[in-house]
Amino acid sequence: MKISIERAALLKAVAQAQSVVERRNTIPILANVLIEAEGDRVTFRATDLDIEVVDRAPAQVERAGATTVNAVTLNEIVRKLPDGALVTLADDGTTGRLAIEAGRSHFQLATLPREDFPVMASADYDTNFAAPAPMLRRLFDKSKFAISTEETRYYLNGVYMHVADGEGGKQLRCVATDGHRLARIDADLPDGAAEMAGVIVPRKTVAELRKLLDDDDAQIAVSVSETKVRFATEDITLTSKVIDGTFPDYTRVIPQNNTKRLEVDAADFAKAVDRVATVSSERSRAVKMQIDEDRLVLSVNAPDAGNAEEELAVAYGDERLEIGFNAKYLLEIAGQVDRENAVFLFNASGDPTLMREGNDESAVYVVMPMRV
Repeated sequence: MKISIERAALLKAVAQAQSVVERRNTIPILANVLIEAEGDRVTFRATDLDIEVVDRAPAQVERAGATTVNAVTLNEIVRKLPDGALVTLADDGTTGRLAIEAGRSHFQLATLPREDFPVMASADYDTNFAAPAPMLRRLFDKSKFAISTEETRYYLNGVYMHVADGEGGKQLRCVATDGHRLARIDADLPDGAAEMAGVIVPRKTVAELRKLLDDDDAQIAVSVSETKVRFATEDITLTSKVIDGTFPDYTRVIPQNNTKRLEVDAADFAKAVDRVATVSSERSRAVKMQIDEDRLVLSVNAPDAGNAEEELAVAYGDERLEIGFNAKYLLEIAGQVDRENAVFLFNASGDPTLMREGNDESAVYVVMPMRV
């Protein structure tokens, strides 16, 4: 194999591939990226056996072929090469080394046989549809903060993507929860997605998927089966196993009868919570909300550190209410609000609270209160 490729194109492809590679693994080949050159393109493939990413880039292919090389080391080398460099990768298949040349820089990296590289078996996908990148970005960005990190509740370690009944008919919905907070985000159902089985997309896959969704004009080809999900653009294909578990019935924890309505400027609210939480102990980070007519007082009392209080003007016309929350949860939910105002719907101080972005029903957040 011998190819010449622009440094920028090489870096983009290798960086995407190497991010999937686990830093610590007991199988040496999994630390490598598979490089395949043919025609006028070169393909970079990396896997951790649960996720596989394939990135394609244009290149001058002088000699077709394939090899594998340490992904992290290759990425570091390419990252440190000068902008605009033309990089040559050459492997004659006999020395067990990949030669990398750019200007006056010369490297030789150890290779492993391409035959040892595990390629994820291609599945027959039951559902195939296309969705705009901004739509998928919104669905996953607004829900991922609520993914659970408890490994024992593995079925909560991802975003549940499924078809559900929403405002105006069937919707494509993403849900995540860790038992303390919940995010439920809806979008218009793309053509061809109506029969999609619900799948739990793992946390690591959600993070890798984000890199495919930056181009506002891109259409993402989505394929779903019972065991795998695939997201693809023209240059990148991300394939992942889905979490083998049953996502709980989240509809039961979304309150339906919360009638006490508080409307507040989302940015002002987030900044005020952040300020008063400065004195709270890291363990609990409890913030008390005292709500009276058109007035919200946020307060923190940390006996060892001190106390803090801040008042905000709000729209509220119901009976007086005192309720406490984990400051981190409040900040994360407030950080999802794209619109000017956040709307909180309360029932009582011990009941779950609902939060929406203004009058938008397509994004709903639930947060459990705590005693203060």
